[in-house]
Amino acid sequence: MTTNGKVYPGKHILFKDAHFTESEKIAIESLSKEFYVTNGGEKIKLGYNSEYKYIIISPTEIYGDMFNLDREIIVVFSPYETIQARTLDVFEYVAKKHSSLRIEKICNVLVSADENIENSISDLIKNEPETQVIIPFSYNELSNIKDSFFFRNRFRKYFYTRDLFAFEAPLKKDIYFFGRADLIQELINRLKSGENAGVFGLRKTGKTSLINGIVRNLSKEGISSGVIDCQDTAFNQRSWNEALHHMCKTINETLKLNIELPNEEEFSNKNASPLTESFFKSCKRITNTPVFIIFDEIENISRNTAPASNWCNEKDFALFWQTIRSIFQRNSNLIAYLIVGTNPTCIETPKIDNVDNPIFNHFNPYYIPGFDVKDTREMTRKLGKRMGIQFDESLYAKLTEDFGGHPFLMRHVCSLIAKEVTEQERPVEVGRIAYKQGRDKFISDHSSYLEMIMGVLKESYPDEYDMLTMLANDDIDNFLAFAASHPSYTSHLVGYGILKKERESYDFNIDSIKDYIIRQSKYKKICHSQDEMWDEISKRRNSAEVKLRKLIKILLKANLGATKAKEEVLNIFGGKRKNELSCLSYDELFNASKSEIYFSDLSKIISKHWNIFSNSFDKTRQDAFRQLEFINTSRHDAHAKDITKEQFAYFRLCMESIEHDLEGAV
Repeated sequence: MTTNGKVYPGKHILFKDAHFTESEKIAIESLSKEFYVTNGGEKIKLGYNSEYKYIIISPTEIYGDMFNLDREIIVVFSPYETIQARTLDVFEYVAKKHSSLRIEKICNVLVSADENIENSISDLIKNEPETQVIIPFSYNELSNIKDSFFFRNRFRKYFYTRDLFAFEAPLKKDIYFFGRADLIQELINRLKSGENAGVFGLRKTGKTSLINGIVRNLSKEGISSGVIDCQDTAFNQRSWNEALHHMCKTINETLKLNIELPNEEEFSNKNASPLTESFFKSCKRITNTPVFIIFDEIENISRNTAPASNWCNEKDFALFWQTIRSIFQRNSNLIAYLIVGTNPTCIETPKIDNVDNPIFNHFNPYYIPGFDVKDTREMTRKLGKRMGIQFDESLYAKLTEDFGGHPFLMRHVCSLIAKEVTEQERPVEVGRIAYKQGRDKFISDHSSYLEMIMGVLKESYPDEYDMLTMLANDDIDNFLAFAASHPSYTSHLVGYGILKKERESYDFNIDSIKDYIIRQSKYKKICHSQDEMWDEISKRRNSAEVKLRKLIKILLKANLGATKAKEEVLNIFGGKRKNELSCLSYDELFNASKSEIYFSDLSKIISKHWNIFSNSFDKTRQDAFRQLEFINTSRHDAHAKDITKEQFAYFRLCMESIEHDLEGAV
């Protein structure tokens, strides 16, 4: 019952149980001693001869404290001794019959005649990461409860052992989808009003999850939509006219329209446009709504970034969009499209060779925004409390600031923190110290996530990445000069949420990305003083020397044998050193604490035995020797006067080239 806003165990006065079996009544009685049973549900038939029943329960205060459960929970009764996949559909069916504001989205309870229900449900959902937390019980268990903490321990087992933060794949359902609701609705309204749109964002900013959300919401309104995955080679390896046929075929299959579509061969250069238009008109006659087309990963058919030459270097992009754009303009409420990708260059390029870009300045791009503190709090608090982890209130703002509201990064930081807390310790509160440790560990040990996010800029938009490198290394003059001559680049970087602009200055909005770029480009920073230049030379030279020793030691021995390899190294030493060190073993010759082996020795060994080392260096023997010798002479004691800026710049070129070779060889 409910008194003064608090929920107590029991059953609603109007609860009726006449349609339940005796086993189900016993289970309901057990549940009513721990929860408040509010609704007796009804019989549900799914598929051939499958019947289920359900009730609705309200969690008591202890479940709110332990698992953040404050809405009603669906309990489904399955009378079958073997659990079936369709059983999970019952939860969705029941949820649609009740107000979404009342029903708990993440948690469901299943009571089954399957005596091995825990293992069965685990097997059923192991490949479904977005499934709700399903708390399983057998009829037999609920008929003989002796432990007063039985229900709480079972809830604890399924909430506290599951990592609700660690989602790698795009979200397909609403259950774990947070934020973006306003952007989804704005894009849908734009499409419904007959306007086209484009939305852009870096990797792992939730572009595909956003698309899935748009498709779900359009479907609820009975509106047809088809997603064209431009990353699919079945699409991007076709010519522009063949791609139009593939697009029509995909939409036809997705919407189950069964329209008789001409063969791909009939979609010739001349006929592709009218056949595509005819297809869309057939779609509208059947659905009575416009067709909304979503082009995902647009870079894969865009100029300069597409994997196929006909899109990357020729006019296929222009011809494809000439067709789509002209059909759109000729027909009112026939189609509308949404372009989704990383970078809006495809709508900012005025010409494709000598052909006007049909979608140049076609619309102002949207960027996927980072979460604000409110969104971060909702996601982190809701998921965390269900796992028995409560974050200190001050951390939501700190988490948002450190990671620029990037939901993927924030979830994985929280996941890392959660892994440090055992099930027995929960519920537990995470404070500033635990958060800082988790954040620092994530940045240092999980740079692959940052590499994944920034990789697309490195690979396809290197100028923009170079701008970030300049800013991270305080090369402000060059950054501002670049920004003045390429305003679209800074517009992109601000749009992504990586940078923020304050008056005429720019700063990083995601500190973890700034730290990552600094680590990646630590030797691109402008060195203004002699001490700074000498310090870099010393560190990089010493690091390269260690790797060169290792490379030479391994390859020389592998190709010549230990005895011959030792003889060759001693011959390079020559004279007094050869006599003094001949008593050492081959391995000891490369031990800096036992043998005086110099950087110049290493370059001479490589040059003399170039046939052994040539595959390790992406250069000629002469270039390798020249670069190694310049690096060797670039020592503080090798210069009677200060090193010049030109000498330092040349050192960096040589060093970067040698480091690149050693990275792949050692």
